[in-house]
Amino acid sequence: MLLEKSLAIIFALLLAATVVNGLLVLLRPTKDWRELTLRIRTWWVIIALFSLAMLSPHWLALTFFALVSFMALKEFLTLVPSRQSDRMPLLWMFIAIPINYWLIGIGWYGMFVVFIPVYVFLFLPARMVIAGDTQGFLRTASQLHWSLMTTVFAFSHVAFLLVLPADGQQTGALLVLFLVGLTELNDIAQYLWGKSLGRIKVTPKVSPNKTLAGLLGGVATTTLVATWLGPLLTPLNWPMALLAGLIIGITGFCGDVVMSAIKRDIGVKDSGTLLPGHGGILDRLDSLIFTAPVFFHFIHYFCY
Repeated sequence: MLLEKSLAIIFALLLAATVVNGLLVLLRPTKDWRELTLRIRTWWVIIALFSLAMLSPHWLALTFFALVSFMALKEFLTLVPSRQSDRMPLLWMFIAIPINYWLIGIGWYGMFVVFIPVYVFLFLPARMVIAGDTQGFLRTASQLHWSLMTTVFAFSHVAFLLVLPADGQQTGALLVLFLVGLTELNDIAQYLWGKSLGRIKVTPKVSPNKTLAGLLGGVATTTLVATWLGPLLTPLNWPMALLAGLIIGITGFCGDVVMSAIKRDIGVKDSGTLLPGHGGILDRLDSLIFTAPVFFHFIHYFCY
């Protein structure tokens, strides 16, 4: 019941945001609200799919997360230059996705944490060598490793939270809700604090909109909400929940600016157009790519 109530609250907040957006369009018709409207509409789709995944059996939820990893990896690979000789390594990268999520499904933690970072990491360049193309070898290998580590391995830690043993009312789905909710809250809070009070730029050459006020305000907001929600949704007591919120706030900021740096290096503003008002899948997952593995190992070490 706690999961259903939590999801209902999220939908209620989204409904309130939709009503406010509608009022703004009516009361201030001269201003362009198109991007905000698109963002809210897309959030309805995202939250609906996410809720269905949380309420589904584990195998179906893991399939959903595997599909997200597949689309994110595909999106990443369309942004970076590729060589004709890398077709087979690319195929093996996509083959690694179902294997990775199968390891999660059977709860084989020991193999999960080394499958991509060790075995696939070593296998890909060895397979690339067979083609005999050394032109741009190091850059290509780095791009392939980075794309697989972020979109599949790092992100799949969200899915692994689902299969962690239940503790009374606490379920893996509530852990996922706690992580994803705070990560998105952190993004929103940093944006609002930065717009309201932001003057000092943190990373002016990478992401000019990131300010010190946004960073500190976002981390503080995320930490306070985590301290309140942690004992309700997770096995954490309030001091550990406070620490978890602090970790999510800081790592979320790091994920955002690192992915911004990658997009600037590639020369794109958004990673894609799949999510109207948001950009691509990577634009929505950037913070989560960093928060997911750090929070997972934090909760796994202290609670499991």
